[in-house]
Amino acid sequence: MAAGKGRKLVIVESPAKAKTIAGYLGGDFEVEASVGHIRDLPNPSELPADMKKGPYGKFAVDVENGFDPYYVVDPDKKKKVAELKRLLKDASELYLATDEDREGEAIAWHLLEALKPRVPVKRMVFHEITREAIQRAVNDTREIDTAMVDAQETRRILDRLYGYEVSPVLWRKVRQGLSAGRVQSVATRMVVERERERMAFVRSSYWDVEGEFTPEGASQQFTARLSSVDGTRVATGRDFADDGRLTGKGVVHLDEALATRIAEASLSHTARVTDVQEKPYTRRPSAPFTTSTLQQEASRKLRMSSKNAMRVAQRLYENGYITYMRTDSTTLSDAATTAARSQARDLYGAEYVPDSPRRYEKKVKNAQEAHEAIRPAGDRFRSPAQVAGSLRGEEFALYELIWKRTVASQMADARGSTATVKLAVDTAVEGAQSVEFSASGTVITFKGFLAAYEEGRDDEAAARADAAAEERRLPKLSAGVALEVVRAEAQGHETSPPARYTEATLVKAMEERGIGRPSTYAATIGTIQDRGYVFNKGQALVPTWLAFAVTRLLEEHFGNLVDYEFTASMEEDLDRIANGDERRIDWLKRFYFGEEATTGEGLKSLVEDLGEIDAKEISTIPIGDGMVVRVGRYGPYVEEVVPAGVDLATGEVAEGAEVAATPRRATITDDVAPDEMTPEKARELLEVAADDGKVLGRDPESGREIVARAGRYGPYVTEVVEDDDAAAAGADKPKARKAAKVKPRTASLFTDMELSTLTLEDALKLLSLPRVVGADAEGVEITAQNGRYGPYLKKGTDSRSLTSESQLFDITLEEALAIYAQPKQRGRAAAAPPLKELGADPVSGKPVVVKDGRFGPYVTDGETNATLRKDDDPSSISPDRGYELLAEKRAKGPTTRKRAVKKTAKKTTKRTTKKAATKKA
Repeated sequence: MAAGKGRKLVIVESPAKAKTIAGYLGGDFEVEASVGHIRDLPNPSELPADMKKGPYGKFAVDVENGFDPYYVVDPDKKKKVAELKRLLKDASELYLATDEDREGEAIAWHLLEALKPRVPVKRMVFHEITREAIQRAVNDTREIDTAMVDAQETRRILDRLYGYEVSPVLWRKVRQGLSAGRVQSVATRMVVERERERMAFVRSSYWDVEGEFTPEGASQQFTARLSSVDGTRVATGRDFADDGRLTGKGVVHLDEALATRIAEASLSHTARVTDVQEKPYTRRPSAPFTTSTLQQEASRKLRMSSKNAMRVAQRLYENGYITYMRTDSTTLSDAATTAARSQARDLYGAEYVPDSPRRYEKKVKNAQEAHEAIRPAGDRFRSPAQVAGSLRGEEFALYELIWKRTVASQMADARGSTATVKLAVDTAVEGAQSVEFSASGTVITFKGFLAAYEEGRDDEAAARADAAAEERRLPKLSAGVALEVVRAEAQGHETSPPARYTEATLVKAMEERGIGRPSTYAATIGTIQDRGYVFNKGQALVPTWLAFAVTRLLEEHFGNLVDYEFTASMEEDLDRIANGDERRIDWLKRFYFGEEATTGEGLKSLVEDLGEIDAKEISTIPIGDGMVVRVGRYGPYVEEVVPAGVDLATGEVAEGAEVAATPRRATITDDVAPDEMTPEKARELLEVAADDGKVLGRDPESGREIVARAGRYGPYVTEVVEDDDAAAAGADKPKARKAAKVKPRTASLFTDMELSTLTLEDALKLLSLPRVVGADAEGVEITAQNGRYGPYLKKGTDSRSLTSESQLFDITLEEALAIYAQPKQRGRAAAAPPLKELGADPVSGKPVVVKDGRFGPYVTDGETNATLRKDDDPSSISPDRGYELLAEKRAKGPTTRKRAVKKTAKKTTKRTTKKAATKKA
């Protein structure tokens, strides 16, 4: 609908945001969405022909003339820009209402540059979408903050220079198609370093004793653990270094024998209380959510990925449920503080609210965002019960989490007492004349904020132990009281390697180091996963061998670029530019060309002076005992560089040892994590690989050799086709045509088969597939086949799944016909019902449903189809999310394979907005 004469045009980023805000502004305003950024730096190959050989040809940035960028409207946004220009013709004012951060400010500036309005332009900002907030924002506008635009543009150019200079080195020395990035490469290094620590870790064993004690004549048993022997503290896990050495000073390292003697002796003696201490216990609530802490808690409590947590939070913000979700501020406005305190008082009682409001200050490196903490929107919070009718699934769960955290942040401390008791037992055994046991327990006498919310923990084992301690109530004891030893048991323990990062702990570590920004964490983690540098094993992030090779190259040849302090300092510099304390051009010059005054080397000279890089050495990771992992063109493999029988130190061959002319190699499958690739595991893979190419015998019918192989996608059997077979096959062909090459039969092994035990009979049965089961009443043949997705029957074009691989050989015609007599559940014979119905689309008015398609689940209103994103759950996707995906798809227009001919366009990089004077340092 076109805007009427004199109406005010408001532009926001997303359709959902536009819909919500339009409801608050009334008929004098037309609210439209740009659907994100409309302009960006093009790939150099997309530049107009006359610019490809000029100063913009390498980066789409002229590095010699003030790092001037060349922007173009994204091809899929040209239709949207044309629509906005049409609406602007009839508008009396333009309000740029994009987000109040660097990206939002940059989007507003790009809109200004692309639309070139001739009407008054106002920058409208807000951090929550409520009627009151929008009304305040429309009456309190400002100019575009060009310093913030400068900071975003600097970051964009920086990332372009980094990626375009460093990535080609990875292509040449590691593998084609790899990428390097200012934040993603550092995040990858963090994950790789943690895995290196795990690989180098040496487990240590230690023992202690756990006992159960009870006062005489009482029934209150409690558990205590051995803490000292003859006055010397018993070693625990924290007393051992990662290399297995005992580093604790003044400790005794118990072995199994001594621990067992102590346990046995304790059972035959009486314990006595030597000390009882009781201290008050106080626990304060956590601060309201920032972007980082929200992602961490959503991961711990809701099992959401960082990307999905931010996507759900964005929908909640755009629909007016929470405040802006990209922030590293923990402060609450006075109105929000009052709302939280009022709600806590109404729900839990006046004693649960402290006399004065709590104030939180952010204590994290490089805190920058000016917004509030993430909290429920409005001056009065809606409780989870009040939004239960409008929010479902993930949206409701995340809103409830934010609400609880916000309310709890303004509640009273939890209070209680912690008691610690020490017990002595005179064991009188060699090496342990007297031992001491300790126990502690916490009793919560006033729950305070815990009545509303308790923060999750990354270490689940420690969290369970702490929870058990808080629930443990010790009996009333005093010094000198005798206790019966009910149970005493020696227990062995092993030290554990450092835990792998999860998405939550990686976000936390990046924030603590000042790497990246709240708005980039989710995208960074998604990038290193999509690039094949990291994969998930449960919730843990595991680096691939490819990540090891890339990280090693960057560490050795681009050390500064993956240095944690250097990366954090770049974030600080971007903050200075955003504050007007640093000039964009000066900073980029130092980064790219270097700084003579400090002999600082710039990126340009760093790339030009790389010297020789041994590609094979960079992609080699030693794992010990003459074994290495290499990252090859087709994936990682293990290689035995020092064969058995050869001395590792001298290289001498033992007498009688047989050394192969070529080193043994074996492919590493995806299910083996780097820290599991020990020399023992390597030998196991090499032994399996030794069966690769094993000749099982000859097929009695064809006379061809049958061979078992270990392929990249699993073990299989095949037949060897000789040249004579091909010649015989083509003997009867006309001489003008070349004889077709005979294709050997192949078959994958069943899931319960192994190469080492495979027989010729097994192989011939596999190669006999597909098997003809019989024909139906109309004479149509039914065959049993093994496919990519498992065993199945085929009759013409109709396929039916089988339940087990063994059925391929023993299913009868009657059983096959019975399967075909059943109605087909899926496929062309009967359309599958929708996975979910979302209601009528606000644009087309037609019902929107979620369907499962050939390429995955998608939403459709019958006219427009939009594929669900990676983190969209078909079962819990909200109607608003479905409408948003369809709106984005419509904005992009129809997809076409034909590439449009690019026309030479006038350069549009020069800014027309007059900049405000920058502040001096």
